[in-house]
Amino acid sequence: MSRILVADDEEGVREFIGETLQGAGHEVVLAEDGKRALDELTASAFDLLVTDLKMPRMDGLTLLRQGKELQPDLEVILLTAHGSIDVAVEAMKLGAFDFLQKPIAAPSQLRLLVARALERRALVSLKEGSERNASAYPDLRSDAPAMQQVIDALERVARTDSTLLLVGESGTGKEVAAHYVHRHSARAAGPFMAVNCAVLSEQLLESELFGHERGAFTGAHAARRGRIELAAGGTFFLDEVGELKPELQAKLLRVLQERSYERLGGSRTLHADVRWIAATNRDLGALVTEGKFRQDLYHRLSVFPVRLPQLRERRADIPALAEDLLRSVGRSIGRAQLSLDPAAVEKLVAAPWSGNVRELKNTLERAAILSDGPTIRVEQIVLDPLASPAQPSATEPQTLEALEQAAIVRALAEVDGNRKRAADALGIGVRTLYEKLKRYGIG
Repeated sequence: MSRILVADDEEGVREFIGETLQGAGHEVVLAEDGKRALDELTASAFDLLVTDLKMPRMDGLTLLRQGKELQPDLEVILLTAHGSIDVAVEAMKLGAFDFLQKPIAAPSQLRLLVARALERRALVSLKEGSERNASAYPDLRSDAPAMQQVIDALERVARTDSTLLLVGESGTGKEVAAHYVHRHSARAAGPFMAVNCAVLSEQLLESELFGHERGAFTGAHAARRGRIELAAGGTFFLDEVGELKPELQAKLLRVLQERSYERLGGSRTLHADVRWIAATNRDLGALVTEGKFRQDLYHRLSVFPVRLPQLRERRADIPALAEDLLRSVGRSIGRAQLSLDPAAVEKLVAAPWSGNVRELKNTLERAAILSDGPTIRVEQIVLDPLASPAQPSATEPQTLEALEQAAIVRALAEVDGNRKRAADALGIGVRTLYEKLKRYGIG
């Protein structure tokens, strides 16, 4: 459902447009003149503005200019009377999507133009989102032999349009690898579309992938393009593909084989112009043996399989990777100058990392919260904040100070560094907590 603002000083026209677009499933706000419409644009966000050219208090061109300043990604359709074509052309130069002559011939004419404008807005948003995603996923680099082999394989397959299957434990960076292949491919200028097969219901996932026509199911008030269609010319990333239900496996197999599909409730055949990358942390071969995954789909997906190594297999990468992740964490919390002291790096390199890169990032974020200074110290690297404290042995007694220090670090980690809540959990006053933090050198 899109939010649409309709501005027209003729009540009959305004109500007609509003009812037509509401019937198509959109949320519509009506404004009786340009000034009122500008107030609405100032107060809240809209996907589309449908505005008359001539209105009291503010005309359509002025509303277009000021509306675009407030909301640059706003699409605009201008309503013009006969003989105003020159002004409509000027409006399109100012950023309007299109114009529609009054009187409007039929509701279907209006709905079609609105649908086209909203599709362009979705495509622009998708492209901008892909660019933001690209900046969030840095290029892969590694000093570890296991990872160097992976990078070489990814660079080779990126030069082709072959289907790629990424396998590995959770947190090994499969989506990072998918972005890397996209950026180094001939499709880099196109969109990167990702769908996690494990988080959507079967019907919702099918609609997300293939799109649907109006009336295809309850609640389908308007036709909708699927993500395969929106990703045309780019890369489609299917994460957790091992979670696909059997019926969807069959439909995906057809798309991979024939490069064609139909929207739900539709009969028109569409072409799937995407490069496929799938990822899983499960053993698809074992799932095939168990009858839970189609063998023919498995072979279609595994044209070029690449296994992402666990972090513990590439310990040589941990120092540089930790610095990169810490910079990202620092920017997100407004402390871009954070760094690691040598002892902290040594502790990170030696850790088991069952959760791989994702666990490493979480650990660094937790350490950044615990630290008030620019340098993360070794005692602020808390690997498992929810683990029960180890019981001291008879041969290795622990001092009260050591037990107290460990309890404070654990309490701070459990409340994301909030001193007041940590003090409450420990049963001491905030002032007392600050004194102990200073005594033990805890940031």
